Amino acid sequence: MTTIQQLVFKLSTPYAGRPYHVSGNALFQAIASDVDDQARRELQVSHGMFAPSEYGSYPESHSQNGYAGKLGGSLPPVETYEDLFLFRDAAQRWLLPSRPRDAQNTMDRQSHGGRLTVAPESFFGVPEHQRNSKRRVEWYVHAYLHSEREGVLPLDETVLDGIQLGGARNYGFGEVSLVDSQVVDLDALSFDGLRGHDAYSIELVTPYVLQSEAPDADAQSVPWWWDTSVTGLGSDAPTRDRRLRRREERLAGEKMYELATVDHGQLVGYTGNDPVQTAKNGVRRLGTHARFGFGELRVRPASHDRVPERGVA
Repeated sequence: MTTIQQLVFKLSTPYAGRPYHVSGNALFQAIASDVDDQARRELQVSHGMFAPSEYGSYPESHSQNGYAGKLGGSLPPVETYEDLFLFRDAAQRWLLPSRPRDAQNTMDRQSHGGRLTVAPESFFGVPEHQRNSKRRVEWYVHAYLHSEREGVLPLDETVLDGIQLGGARNYGFGEVSLVDSQVVDLDALSFDGLRGHDAYSIELVTPYVLQSEAPDADAQSVPWWWDTSVTGLGSDAPTRDRRLRRREERLAGEKMYELATVDHGQLVGYTGNDPVQTAKNGVRRLGTHARFGFGELRVRPASHDRVPERGVA
């Protein structure tokens, strides 16, 4: 049984880090000092995704339907595989069309003595006839823990509340407060949405590590079951993985280690023969540094448009 503990943190102070995700390594380091040795060995931590607290509706693939009220700052029920990814899509496709989606997918930055940080809240102007001149939107971080060993999860809320993430923590940056948590059994979810399709695609939710300078980290090639021809970068590249966009990452341990990764946000074709098992493996993440959030994948039927809203005015 794979136990998943979903978490929602409210960003309480400015965050000194990347504005598109909090690394699983940062989350792990913040949690590890307050758990016992067994939990530290068994704990696997996802990247944290930023989401605004805003009004939205559930995507068509979600098990819940229609208008959802305010989302982003809480966890809806999880009944299907697709439900796991509601807040793990950086485009936040659950936002209502009336929300300034493009603006709300770009977090405000602040400068503190020359150090750039992500602001814990954003302000938007409102029409003149409304009482206030600005509307405040707070930001949250969505992440999940998982473990294959029974008894490790769920972690107590006292371990998770008030942790600090990112850089300049000694100066008060990156403090988060736990606002919601729920436990999900991955094997109990419905995967019916992945059955019976002729073709599938793989979405890279987080970077996939190819090489790492960290001790005992194995070099990896692009998985054989990725069809990179669907990326649209042509079929004449000398090597199949050269068509994929790359990203240099860093992993902070006893020292800073350089990582060579395949960048997140890309789609590749799927040439395997068991999409459901691949989907489960993708939630648990694949490859080197998977326990620190790298290698998270989502399986989609190839016939489903990842961005159906693009055709809507």
